[in-house]
Amino acid sequence: MLLTIPSLLGGPRTDVFDPFSVWDLSDEFFNSALANTMSSSSSVREASAIANARVDWKETPEAHVFKADLPGLKKEEVKVEVEEGRVLQISGERSKEQEEKNDKWHRVERSSGKFLRRFKLPETAKMHEVKASMENGVLTVTVPKVEDKKPEVKAIEISG
Repeated sequence: MLLTIPSLLGGPRTDVFDPFSVWDLSDEFFNSALANTMSSSSSVREASAIANARVDWKETPEAHVFKADLPGLKKEEVKVEVEEGRVLQISGERSKEQEEKNDKWHRVERSSGKFLRRFKLPETAKMHEVKASMENGVLTVTVPKVEDKKPEVKAIEISG
């Protein structure tokens, strides 16, 4: 299924299919955020938080490594989960700054609200050995891979 993610979620409109990225359209959180996007500008900011959790995914010979920029968040505010079907989910919430009565805001650019990113992992992922760490606002999730078994080569003597 090709899913076009509209630009109102915080990034450019794209028709590129990413087989490893999963947007669960039956997910209540996703649907309510999308519905709210249409109703108010503050909801647009909150819905854009979904897309603004930027994640890099690289594959090394030993593991899949995910790095998410989550500035200002503590590890207690972030959740890393592994779901059935080899789905890695990174979620959390960035709290809105407390407003005082006498405050006069000139600009609000930092997003607040919930974020959610889901990734479908390949069959080589060792789902029971996932590790996560957070340092200086960067979440690193490491998913080890099953070792590639190199075919055994046996030399055959040629008679004759």
